[in-house]
Amino acid sequence: MLFPLGCAGFFLSFYISLVLLLFFTSYAKLITMKPYNNLSEALQQRFGEKLYKLTLNIGCTCPNRDGTLGTRGCIFCSAGGSGEFAGDPRRTVTEQIEAGIRSLSKKRPATRYIAYFQAYTNTYAPVDHLKKAYTEALAHPKVAALAIATRPDCLPSDVLELLSDLNKQKPVWIELGLQTIHESTASFIRRGYTLPVFHQAAEALHARNLEIVTHVILGLPGETADMMLDTIRYLNTLPISGIKLQLLHILKNTDLAEYYEETSFRVLTLEEYADLVISCLEICRPDIIIHRLTGDGPKDLLIAPAWSEKKRMVLNTIHKELKQRNTWQGRLYFPTKKGIPYTPGKQDKKKGVPQCPKLKPYTS
Repeated sequence: MLFPLGCAGFFLSFYISLVLLLFFTSYAKLITMKPYNNLSEALQQRFGEKLYKLTLNIGCTCPNRDGTLGTRGCIFCSAGGSGEFAGDPRRTVTEQIEAGIRSLSKKRPATRYIAYFQAYTNTYAPVDHLKKAYTEALAHPKVAALAIATRPDCLPSDVLELLSDLNKQKPVWIELGLQTIHESTASFIRRGYTLPVFHQAAEALHARNLEIVTHVILGLPGETADMMLDTIRYLNTLPISGIKLQLLHILKNTDLAEYYEETSFRVLTLEEYADLVISCLEICRPDIIIHRLTGDGPKDLLIAPAWSEKKRMVLNTIHKELKQRNTWQGRLYFPTKKGIPYTPGKQDKKKGVPQCPKLKPYTS
């Protein structure tokens, strides 16, 4: 025998681990038509049909706007609270759903939909108000699931229990706006909470079997490509089910627009953004569903980057590059050892990754 039993066992274990890793990192490529675990195909596999979102507005506000944390919101956030495409809050939830179905049916006929509570912070209201809105949406026969956009610091225990109960009726996923893991950037954009708050919220949602979708903004002032990738590496260590990648849009009547006018800080080109998105996908955990690769900035509000108006062109550019590079989601993913969460800073120092400049919270 060439090797002692212990040595042979080691090599066998190593070989099995290598095979499993290769299979795991190819997961998204194997089960989807696209080289990433995209939302459209994930919904098709889960519900047996394609679902579309109906964007709703239930009149919530935000602690960054009502004076609790501030009055002007995050510096990139428009007056509509990222809900420019949402329904009319003066209408009932059912009326908004019906209006959304009529509008979508003209272009995208479907039999079932996702009720998407989008505008502002949709758990930042009395629990009785939230329960009425959520249950009204769930009761609609054409609603297959709920998606609720909110902040991780707006999930009190009574709201968590409500969400948990609703999740037993139909699937409920919670969209959390993280944007970045870097505290200096978070302070600059006036996010209003620290990273441990997000981490605790993710754990609390996961403990109740609620799916978590995380928003990440690419191109925030002062952040390098490596810093943005560190946000993805961090999310790989958490029990999240989805990620939304969002290009930084500079919109009229925001503090970011004023800062842009004052400094002319550099925004990403289309080529840079496509390269960055692909890098994010390559290191992203393969089971995470990619809910979005880019976003829509309202054309009447968009200042920069102008190329982002052509969403189809942006997506085509990303898909073309993925094909040319013969790459896919998870190709460069390596799991962090169990029980050792990714912590930005320690690894950054070791690798020599540039740190975020010391930005001060922006005030006009």
